[in-house]
Amino acid sequence: MLVHICCSVDSHFFLEKLQLDFPDEKLTGFFYDPNIHPYSEYQLRLLDVQRSCNKLGIEVIEGEYDFEAWLEAVKGLENEPEKGKRCEVCFDKRFEVSAKKALELGEKKITTTLLVSPLKSQEQLKQSGNAFYEKYGVEFIAVDYRAKGGTQDQSRVTKEEQLYRQDYCGCIYGLTMQREQQDRLMDEMFSPISAQILPASIEERLEMYKKRMQLEDEGKKYKIIKQKFLNYRQFSLRVTEDKNTNIPAYALSYSTLPRKKVQGNRVKEEVILITLDAFNIASKQEYKNITELIYNPPTFDEELKIKEHLGSCAYDLSPIIILKEIPTKKLTIELEALTYEDVKEKLIII
Repeated sequence: MLVHICCSVDSHFFLEKLQLDFPDEKLTGFFYDPNIHPYSEYQLRLLDVQRSCNKLGIEVIEGEYDFEAWLEAVKGLENEPEKGKRCEVCFDKRFEVSAKKALELGEKKITTTLLVSPLKSQEQLKQSGNAFYEKYGVEFIAVDYRAKGGTQDQSRVTKEEQLYRQDYCGCIYGLTMQREQQDRLMDEMFSPISAQILPASIEERLEMYKKRMQLEDEGKKYKIIKQKFLNYRQFSLRVTEDKNTNIPAYALSYSTLPRKKVQGNRVKEEVILITLDAFNIASKQEYKNITELIYNPPTFDEELKIKEHLGSCAYDLSPIIILKEIPTKKLTIELEALTYEDVKEKLIII
């Protein structure tokens, strides 16, 4: 039986139940989810699915990440609610590819871990699955593992196996509506041009879960905890001299301006200006210009240490701006950034 897999939280429990209910079936996992965005989130979910299937002794095959084709398939349905028409089209696309993969492998049965997700409509899934049974002759096995306390059992398994518990379905449109309803910043979509890994970002979680797998391979014990902290995202920075000459500049982490703009004599009162030479001394680096710093900055944690070396607290919100030289003419600084309470996962070696 080919089992379409969406994520480890759904698949681990689902596959365990299938192994008990279909002991004579050889189960093959098929991770085909072009709806997941951004790609780093896709990589993270695939990584955890591979770990989960390895623990269960189940082979997992990765499908094509044809995100652009998925976007085209759901075009015009961007504002549909969860369990609406967009989800139906999304299921159809994934079922069709899964059915073709099953035929390619010589399988006559398929199912999907989406059936166990409380966010998905089982009836919607059954309709899509049965339609492809009629079209391709691949039987859709519609099992209900939510009933009789199944959802509670699934939650227990998720905690015991320390699976990656994502907080959105994976779809960018679903995520957008979810974050708007929660009045939360959609920081999953932040990816600096420098490729700097930001706190509580998907990229940070990906690195942490890779480290987790390394610890397991080495037989080391660990636990994953959640901690509250003050997060930070910078949207834009612009420094101009005499209002018309742009000056390359770099703002250190947690730099904020209450009014987003300061100019003239107030710059010296509200902003700490540091020359690139002074920054190089504090950071023990040899940046030749600000552009090099922008595209290849220190890590986020290193920046916090540099702030302390410069005499500032790591989480001080006073803006610290790095310039090649301190101009003598009138400056205007426009900085849009946000600090907010957040929660992130942390890996603890026991």
